Formats: sequence, C-alpha cells, structure tokens
Amino acid sequence: MTDLVELGRRIQAARLDRALTLQALAEAASVSVSMLSSVERGQKAPTIVVLARIADGLGVPLTELVAADGPRVVVRRAAEQDVVDEPGGWQRTILTPVVPGVNFEWIRSTLPPGRDAGEFPAYAPGSHEFVVVQSGTLRLTVGDTSLTLSPGDSVYFAADVPHSYANPDTVACTYYVAALVMRPRRPRQA
Repeated sequence: MTDLVELGRRIQAARLDRALTLQALAEAASVSVSMLSSVERGQKAPTIVVLARIADGLGVPLTELVAADGPRVVVRRAAEQDVVDEPGGWQRTILTPVVPGVNFEWIRSTLPPGRDAGEFPAYAPGSHEFVVVQSGTLRLTVGDTSLTLSPGDSVYFAADVPHSYANPDTVACTYYVAALVMRPRRPRQA
C-alpha cells in the first residue's frame, strides 16, 4: 500500500527546497491549493494525473517524488476512490490506485439519459483508451468516427485525437474506460 504520509513529506520537502509556497506550486502544477495541501499532509491519495502535475510543477521527474523501490502491490479501497460529480449528473469514479511511473487509470462513468459528457482534447501521441459498456447505450465519437455501443460492447482507440462520450438513450449508461494517457515531454530548462 502506498504510504501517503511519506509521499506527502517528499512533495513538501521538494517544494520547500525550491522555496515555493503552496499557492505557487498549486499554480505551477494546475492543482488546487486544497488538493496540494491534503496530499502533502497525507490525507488524500492523488491520482496519477495529479501526481504527474505536481512533479511537473516542481520540475522533477515523477520517480523523484516516489520511492524507486515502491511496493509491488498497491491497494485502493473503495472508500479511497475519487468520485467526481460533473455538471448534469454525470459521475466518474477513478478505480485504480496511484502507481508511480504508470500513466494508467481505470474509470467507471455513469451518464444520465440524454446526457453528453463533452469533448475531451487529443492526448499526447502514444495515449490509448479501451472502453466497455456495462449498461445502456453509449455514443462514442473519436475524431470523425461515431460509434454506438451496447452492453457488453468494447472498443479500443488511439486517444491522440479529440473524443467524446454521450448517452442518446432514455436510461442511464454505465461504462468503463481504461486509459493510458501519455504526457508530452517538456523541454529541459537551461
């Protein structure tokens, strides 16, 4: 299991070594001050995306924030899963634990009837998504291609193009997304 207190200490130490305030790092990392503070105190498990943003904000590789000899088994209990309630009743639950150096997330989403989750921007080259529909009907648009998926249907797509999810049906749609989202490399600062 990831030691959240130790992870928070490493992040705070890296921030203080760079003479950054919580506010300054939050802005540089595009993370809220409250999230950053909770992570530094070991009270909240950041997603891999949030952890990567913090590393970028500090200007360090993600591996510098996490123990290189980390555990081989990482558990994320149901009570620790991040549930995000989006406008219009759309709900996302991030199921996967944070695994340092792995840009993978497994997400369960539920879209109410007739709802559109909006368009997601193209991710960096090398990004991939796998989607499986548990219940209801999902309209997935990938670039110029639109697909209608039913319960049990699954699809893979390269996620380096804009993509969107919508529920055209009169009942809720629950689907799972397994995403490997690569981050663009930042040029090294001299």
